[in-house]
Amino acid sequence: MTYDTGFVRHGRISRERFDPRVVQRELAIIRDDLHCNAVQIIGGDPERLERAAGYAAGLGLEVWFSPYPLELTPGEMLALFAGCAGRAERLRERGAEVVFVTGVELSLMNQGFLPGDSVDERLGLLLGDPDRRPGRLAEVSARVNDFLREAVAVARDRFRGLVTYAAIPFERVDWTPFDITSVELIRSAEVAGQFAEGVRTLVAAGKPVAITGFGASTYRGAGDRGGRAMEIVDYDPGTGVPLRLNGDYIRDEAGQAAYLDELLEIFDTEGVDSAFVFLFALDGFPHRPGGDPRDDLDLASPGIVKVLAGCHGSAYPDMAWEPKAAFSAVARRYLAAR
Repeated sequence: MTYDTGFVRHGRISRERFDPRVVQRELAIIRDDLHCNAVQIIGGDPERLERAAGYAAGLGLEVWFSPYPLELTPGEMLALFAGCAGRAERLRERGAEVVFVTGVELSLMNQGFLPGDSVDERLGLLLGDPDRRPGRLAEVSARVNDFLREAVAVARDRFRGLVTYAAIPFERVDWTPFDITSVELIRSAEVAGQFAEGVRTLVAAGKPVAITGFGASTYRGAGDRGGRAMEIVDYDPGTGVPLRLNGDYIRDEAGQAAYLDELLEIFDTEGVDSAFVFLFALDGFPHRPGGDPRDDLDLASPGIVKVLAGCHGSAYPDMAWEPKAAFSAVARRYLAAR
């Protein structure tokens, strides 16, 4: 399971509340009720990452320590990785099982690989003129691999455990310096017919394979849109805060649950070593039933629990969220795998 400690973009953190009691309780639920044996701790605040990772390790979970830089320069990313690698090593030295992740989807989420001041601008350039696309992809791949060689050296200088990187397939990562091949692999309608074969090809390369990011939002048809499923939200242009949905969408918790169950079946069948559902909860995308449907931001969220606005749930009365159908689907799948 992937657990969010807060994404940092331009100095603002997406998860405003980080209550240690809540974090420990949620991680215990991930272990005990979802039957997970590993958790990927993601976020942009090194202190939060270390604290949450420590709580997870204390529960006996394998920890994937995953700093998630957004809109940083290469130099800023290397500094972030250096600090986080030292924190991860302290945790490993205390006996925890720790994997260090040298970032996630760096070419789209950060500066220095593609022109553009935002993900939308960079993606638009990448997907633009089809005739120029092969050349752009080759340039991006070269830049990513040059950077990752530096990032791995920085991480290994401070961390003695296993190291990986959460890649987008088009980055064409050279996995030689890494211990684990890790890919953000989200099925869309366009690739559904080749998806299992693609997973099989990754596994056949020989290194352990982890799927570090896969999931679906909670509206009808989200699974068909793959990695672009969250593009149904209007954001504040100044702060990036999600405001409301940009159209009318139908809640489909059963569809989200089926999507996750199908992909977990494929990953298990094809011999994937680790698979991390994206994600447990996504702060800032609250469930708002009973009002304007476009205010129910949870429809855009891939979280397997719906974050509640100003109240607690009934399944877990001490938590400000309620499980979705996907929660039960994941729990059944992981329990059966034990």
